[in-house]
Amino acid sequence: MTGFAKLDGLDFPQFDPGTVWLVGAGPGAPGLLTLLGYHALAQADAIVYDALVNPMLLDMARPEAERIPAGKRGGKPSPKQADISDTLVALAREGKRVLRLKGGDPFMFGRGGEEAGVLFRAGIRFRVVPGISSGLGGLAYAGIPVTHRDANHSVLFLTGHDETGDVTALDWDAIHRAAPVLVMFMSVKHISTITARLMAAGRPASESVAIVSNAALPQQTVIETTLGAVAGLDDIPTPAIVVVGPASRHRAMLDWYAGDLRENPLG
Repeated sequence: MTGFAKLDGLDFPQFDPGTVWLVGAGPGAPGLLTLLGYHALAQADAIVYDALVNPMLLDMARPEAERIPAGKRGGKPSPKQADISDTLVALAREGKRVLRLKGGDPFMFGRGGEEAGVLFRAGIRFRVVPGISSGLGGLAYAGIPVTHRDANHSVLFLTGHDETGDVTALDWDAIHRAAPVLVMFMSVKHISTITARLMAAGRPASESVAIVSNAALPQQTVIETTLGAVAGLDDIPTPAIVVVGPASRHRAMLDWYAGDLRENPLG
C-alpha cells in the first residue's frame, strides 16, 4: 500500500479505499489490540467482525462505519466461509476500506490465510495485521507461560478436530510425541475423545491439564485438573483454550490476573 497517515507523531500505512486489512483483535481485553489495529479501526468504512471480538472494539470505530457480523461458532448458525470471503471482495470492489476483524491472530487457526487467498485471486490488495493469539496472550492472563526452562522447551499448537470436524483422524501418537506441552484450540466439544486418545498414545492420566475460558476478560475462569479427570467435567465455558502438560506448573506464583485487576474492562 502506498502513502502514510500521521497518528500521534507516528507514521502508519495508509488504509486505501478498495483494500482489505485482516486484523487480529487479540484475546478478550480490548487493550490487547495493536496500535496498527487501532489505526485501522479509525479508518475503516466497513468492519466484518467475528463473534469473539470484544464489542468495545467496535465502539472505537467511526460512527458511520458499517458493522457486519460474521461470527462462526461451533454448533450454532454461522455464515459459510465462502460467503464471508465473498463479502470482503464485494465491499472492496465498492471502493470501501474494509476491516476484517478477527479474534486472536488472523493466521493462528483464524482462516485468515483462506481469506487472504481469495482476496489475492480477486485482485484485491490486502494487509495482514497480526494479533496476540489466545494461545499465547490468553494463557499469559491465566498465569501460564507456554514455555518455561523448568517445564518445557517446546510446545505444539493444534485444533481439536480436522477440517471435517473429525477428531479421530488426527495422528494422536505423533501429537503425543511432538512436545511436552499441547495447546489446543476449539477442543472442548471433543475433549473426552481427545483425552482418551492422548492417554492411549502414552500420556499418563495424572498429567496436568488447564482449561482457560473467556481468556483476558473479567469473567475468565481457569479449571486445573488432570488428563484422566477431564472427561468427568460438565459445562466447560467456551470459548476455551486447553493446555496439556507442565505449562501450568508455576501458575500459583504467576496468576497475576486475579482479584481487583479484573475490574479494568480494557485489560
